[in-house]
Formats: sequence, C-alpha cells, structure tokens
Amino acid sequence: MLRQDALYLGGEWIPSAAPGRIEVVNPADGSVVGAVPAGAASDVDAAVAAARAAFPAWSHTDPTTRLDYLDRIHAGITERAEEIAALISREMGSPLWFSRATQVGSSLAVLASMRSSFEAIPLEEEIGSAVVVREPLGVVGCITPWNYPLFQITLKIGPALAAGCTVVVKPSELAPLSAFVLAEIVDAAGLPPGVVNLVSGTGAPVGEALAGHPGIDMVSFTGSTRTGSRIAALASQTIKRVALELGGKSPFLILDDADLTKAVPHGLGKCFGNSGQTCVALTRMLVPRARLGEVEEQIAERIAEFPIGDPLAEGTRLGPLVSQEQRAKVIKYIQSGVADGARLLAGGADVPPELGQGAYVAPTVFTDVKPDMRIAREEIFGPVLCVIPFEDDEDAIRIANDTTYGLSAAVWSSDPARADRVARELRAGSVFVNNAQMDLLAPFGGYRQSGIGREMGRYGIEEFFELKTLRSRAA
Repeated sequence: MLRQDALYLGGEWIPSAAPGRIEVVNPADGSVVGAVPAGAASDVDAAVAAARAAFPAWSHTDPTTRLDYLDRIHAGITERAEEIAALISREMGSPLWFSRATQVGSSLAVLASMRSSFEAIPLEEEIGSAVVVREPLGVVGCITPWNYPLFQITLKIGPALAAGCTVVVKPSELAPLSAFVLAEIVDAAGLPPGVVNLVSGTGAPVGEALAGHPGIDMVSFTGSTRTGSRIAALASQTIKRVALELGGKSPFLILDDADLTKAVPHGLGKCFGNSGQTCVALTRMLVPRARLGEVEEQIAERIAEFPIGDPLAEGTRLGPLVSQEQRAKVIKYIQSGVADGARLLAGGADVPPELGQGAYVAPTVFTDVKPDMRIAREEIFGPVLCVIPFEDDEDAIRIANDTTYGLSAAVWSSDPARADRVARELRAGSVFVNNAQMDLLAPFGGYRQSGIGREMGRYGIEEFFELKTLRSRAA
C-alpha cells in the first residue's frame, strides 16, 4: 500500500493541517491500495502563498531553462514509467497495457511536445505602432480528474510551467497516488521551491478553496460539466480566468458509403477505451437506417473482442469502472435505456460472477435508439454505446448537433470530400475523419457546455499568458 503522509508545499513535504486521510480503493477488488492526506483550506492557503512567492523569479527565468526542467520531469517519468502504470491500474482500473501506452505514454508525449510548441509562439510582436508582449499569467490552480490522473496533470502543468506560471495541483481524491509520484519526480528534478505544489483532498474544502482563492490568477479544471459550472461560479467572485475541459456526448457518423468492417470496430474501440471513461468517447454511433442491420451484425461479431477483467491480467481490454458509485450510476443508465424502449444488443447490467465484487460493467450496446432518449443525451461515462439510425447526411448532422455538448465528433466515409463537408458542419472542438488520431500539437477543447479554452500544443500554452500592449510615442 502506498501511504502518503504529507503534502508537497514550497518544495518540502509538509503534514496537512487536516487530521483525516483518504483511502484509495482498487475498483477491481475493493482492496485499499493507498492513502493520502485529506487536505484543508489552510493547506491551500500555504500552497498558494508558496506559489506566489516563487512566481516573480520563475516568470523571469529564461524559457530555455524552464523547458529544460520539463525535460527533467520527462526523464523522471520515463525512469518510473512501469511503476506509475501499475499504480494507475490499481488506483482507477485501467488495463495495464492501456496505462503504459496512454496513461503514461500520453503524459510523456505532452511533455516532449512543449519545446516545439513554445518555440512557435512569438513572445513579442509589433502591431502597428505598438508592441504586444506575452507575459506569464501568474499562479494557476490545476484541478484534475481521475480518469487520466497523470496525463491531465501534465497537460496542465507542462504548458503552465513553460509559460512561466507557478501551479497548485489538486488531483482527484479517487486516484491521487500517481500525482504524488509526479511530485517526487518534480522534487528530484530540482525545480525551485514553490513552482509546483500539491494538495490532495475532496472538492469541499480543497477544490472549492482553490477555485475561489484570491491568490489564484487562473483555474484550469477538467471534469464534469456540473462541477465545471461550480468552479466557474467560484472563480467569478475574484474575476479570475478559467479554462474548463468538461463533458461530452460525442457522435460518430458512419455514412452510407463506409466500409463497415473498418468503421464499426473503430467506433467500438473509441467508445469502450478506458471502460468508456473518456470525455471524447464516441458514445453515439449514427448509422444509415438502411444499413442498421449490417451494423448490428458487425457489432455482434466484434463485441467479444472487448473482454472485461482484472486490469493487471493479460488480455483484458476493459477493466472496472473507477468506483462502485460510478458503476451504480452507469447501471441506472442501462436500466433507463431498457425502460425507454431501446433495444439491448449486447451487455447489460449483469457481469460474469467470476469478477466478484469489482466495479465492472460489461460493454453494452443499445440499438434503434431515439435521439431524445436519456441514454442518447446525457454523458454516461461508462462502456455504453447508443446506435442511432438516420435518413441522410443532413439528418445525421442534425442529430449529431442536437446536444448541449460539443467536445468531439467523428465521420467515416470512403469519399474524403464528402467526409470533409460533413465534418465542417459538426459543432465540436475536434472532429476526426476515418481513423485519424489525436495530434498533441493541435488545439483540444469544446464548444458549448463542453468547456472554455483550449489545451495541447501552442494553443494550450497561450492560455497561460497575459497580453500586454506597449504603446510608445516620442516625448
């Protein structure tokens, strides 16, 4: 069991002001795999004070030096990659292969991209008679989720530190252990005291204290739309900047000329990855009504390729959900789909008895789903796919855009021009055509209730700058 007894504040490991502890539970079997300090509002005060004290010197540090520190963090994660991957699999349930490739691999890729992304940004530029200067924004509060516990932290602190900001990190209480390993790596990398600070705890009091703190200049939050709304409300009291990466209900449009033997397996993989606990999961598969039967046949043939089981076992494609509470929520959605008349094609509320008391949900597919059903409109955050028929391209676009979200979408077609035309009509921050993958140099973020701001690449770094206009004239 990984037991953490202190918080990382001002370059030191300091006991929390709160006496309580948070136990971290392995969702595969209910065992306790670690514990961290519960944290208190006074811990946030101490972390913010340390970050504010470190900001003047760090913001004036040569950018090359800041990027060198990020390279050291990258090296530290690389050295402990296998340890971190196994830890993430135990604390939140990702299969070990997924933890290695995505949880850790994507974190390393983000840090590796910082130098080229930063070099693409003009820190000064002349516009007319003025000079526009990009300056570090200040102290950033980073509140991160449990589904990608290391990746989401690096996605925030990488660009923030590159821009010259200092940070206070609050990881999810459900999966905080990898954040503490990262703090150890930061400490070993020799960053100046107070540049990176870590406070564990629950949303109240720690998260809310951070979001509303007058010493925080910006809050970068990833999580649910409901919590994001609360974060924005707290931040508004001191008119601080917010960056919000929130929920999604992403559509996957399979057009009538698509090769279903390629499109359907792709869609299943993009829905069920990380047990469906991914904000960009393609959870609405829109298919031509005339080809619905073919799609259902493909799903029936392919669903066995997604076995659920122990995340540390060889061959597991889907591990447990992060907690029993999350499992109960997903089961209620599955029951809702059945009650509303959607046809259950695969999976359901039952799981194999050999999985015991783990927080497992079988990969579940509903077909002939109506767009107004609850399962088609709300973010489930579990391995549940809705297959929705459409009549033609315009009908597909209408259904895809009929959502309060707008984080991601995808189109599959054998005609590139047609796919491009449809993709441009979709109201989402990222649209993937055919088997296109995420590019960490391109901006990522959402429309509407999927968030505010962008992450990744130069656009992610630019979120952490203030713009100053220097206007000069002869005396």
